[in-house]
Amino acid sequence: MAMREEGRGPFSSSAFRIVAAALALLVVIATAIAFVLFRQSEALLTSHVLGGLQSDAAVLALRSRAEGLDEVAQAVEQRMAVDLDRLYLLVDSSGTKRAGTLDHLPPEMQGKAGGGVFTYMRSTPGGGARNVGSSPRRAVAVMVGLNNGAHLLVGQDIETEQATLSRMRFFAFIGMAALALVGLAGGYAVSRVVLGRLEAVNRTAASIMAGDLSRRIPHSDAGDEIDAVAYNLNHMLDRIEQLMTGLREVSDNIAHDLKTPLNRLRNRAEAALREKDTQACRVGLEGTIEDADELIKTFNALLLIARLEAGALEGETEPVDIVQLVGDVAELYEPVAEEAGLTLVAPTPGQHIVQVNRHLVGQAVANLIDNAIKYGAVARPDAARVCSRCPDGIKSDRVATRVEVNVAVDRQEIEISVSDDGPGISEEDRARVLKRFVRLEQSRSRPGTGLGLSLVAAVARLHGGAFRLEDNAPGLRAVLALPVRPVATL
Repeated sequence: MAMREEGRGPFSSSAFRIVAAALALLVVIATAIAFVLFRQSEALLTSHVLGGLQSDAAVLALRSRAEGLDEVAQAVEQRMAVDLDRLYLLVDSSGTKRAGTLDHLPPEMQGKAGGGVFTYMRSTPGGGARNVGSSPRRAVAVMVGLNNGAHLLVGQDIETEQATLSRMRFFAFIGMAALALVGLAGGYAVSRVVLGRLEAVNRTAASIMAGDLSRRIPHSDAGDEIDAVAYNLNHMLDRIEQLMTGLREVSDNIAHDLKTPLNRLRNRAEAALREKDTQACRVGLEGTIEDADELIKTFNALLLIARLEAGALEGETEPVDIVQLVGDVAELYEPVAEEAGLTLVAPTPGQHIVQVNRHLVGQAVANLIDNAIKYGAVARPDAARVCSRCPDGIKSDRVATRVEVNVAVDRQEIEISVSDDGPGISEEDRARVLKRFVRLEQSRSRPGTGLGLSLVAAVARLHGGAFRLEDNAPGLRAVLALPVRPVATL
């Protein structure tokens, strides 16, 4: 499937859409909150003004009962002179105006003894209309009844307060609009940054799909989520490149290492066919079977390593006394070591239970001991008189005399080590010999497939541990480190 190459603009990106949706939700919520706050503020203002008007009206009503309507009219005139925003209308029982700012009773106040809001045109105290503005003004008023059927309206002009609330609503609207614009600009900037970084990922992916497995996703030092994704993807690409490189090396090594045994197998089969003597033919067929067994062992080792690399275990894990397991394997190899002229030192007896795969760990330890015995007693080609069984191609005058197996336990891990005092392996070759089919013996005259250490490393990784080769000064020390606690992948 081809990668989509068409670019996407910042406004159509997911980042911008998410920011815009969040901003829209924020504006809606803020608008609703502002609406409720303004309505509550207006109601609170009206309630406060009504409270003052009711107190003033109650005082005038008491004065009417005590001193009469003329005194109330005089008091109204005095109040009008002091506070121009306070509105009054005093009418007698016949509806005739006796005093006040208003010329007539507002229609909105008909039947509203508890008070209400109305509009009016301001007039002078002496009568006559005096328009203060081109539009009517708003006011709040209460109406009370006096003696002899008279009525008094006491009001308060709230146009200034309403103008203040209007300005607050206007500035709130401006603030919302500014918030929306700033949010959209921020979303655009974020989408540009995100798209730029994702475009770098897409370009890297396209290069990798084209065959350049060395490319890696660039990342910054910000340590954000995209950097975390890039870091993990780069590790994944490193692993993929390592596996692809290993696959190519394995393919080349298989073609190189199996060609000779297959030719030898075919030549022995042809030689056995040409033999007329039954015993000679039998010997040839036995040699053919031995070569076939070696090939089968090679393929079985390759399949086992492949399963281990894929995370599959050979059977279930179980609680194992690791010290006893290593001791049993070492005991099996004691006759082999004696035959090779080496002293095999078994681990110190003890007991420590750990959750591992008994078969795989036992096979890994056996591979390490077998390698130490097989390649530990190595000498220079000119030292063949000392060690006639030593392979050529390894430049060293040391000959191993002992192989020591040890188990060290601490709180975090168990270290199984196999050490010898032979020629060892140079530091630059220690990482290379862990690869498949790598053998330092140039002539490859000794039995082996070059897969033993690769299998040990795979077993270590599967158990969540590690495998390393160290200088034993002199000789080589191979260490298989396994965690004490059970590993989740097991």
